[in-house]
Amino acid sequence: MEAELVQLATAGATTLVQQMATEGWATVRRRMAAFLARRRGAGDEAVLEGELDDSRADLVAAQEEGDQDGVAGVTAAWRLRLRRLLSEDPAAAAELRALLDEVSPEEPDRATVREVHNTISGGTQHGAVIQAGVVSGDLTFHTPTGGPLPG
Repeated sequence: MEAELVQLATAGATTLVQQMATEGWATVRRRMAAFLARRRGAGDEAVLEGELDDSRADLVAAQEEGDQDGVAGVTAAWRLRLRRLLSEDPAAAAELRALLDEVSPEEPDRATVREVHNTISGGTQHGAVIQAGVVSGDLTFHTPTGGPLPG
């Protein structure tokens, strides 16, 4: 059960930080503050909204400066906080899951199957051929010169 709660805390923190940069942030902030206030047993939603806004300000500043460590730090802080909350109150897991389901961006249907047809023309290919939906970053292929590859 502990691993599941850690995974949920991670998903919660990641989703929360992602939502900080969206137009729907005010709604997510209000919902998360209400969730946290109920779990702490105090009606301090306004204070929690302020903490969430402070985290958002830290995130925006880090993003503007290109500070990936700063962005990761905001996520890590919320991951730790949610992990502690879930550790102290495992019953909160169901409510957090429901909240995440409501505020998480829709993921594309992963079950979609598309046909792929490859055609290589222009003679014999002696180098790498790559098929990919998305390639991020630089790719470098080191192939021997002077003829076909064995096999």
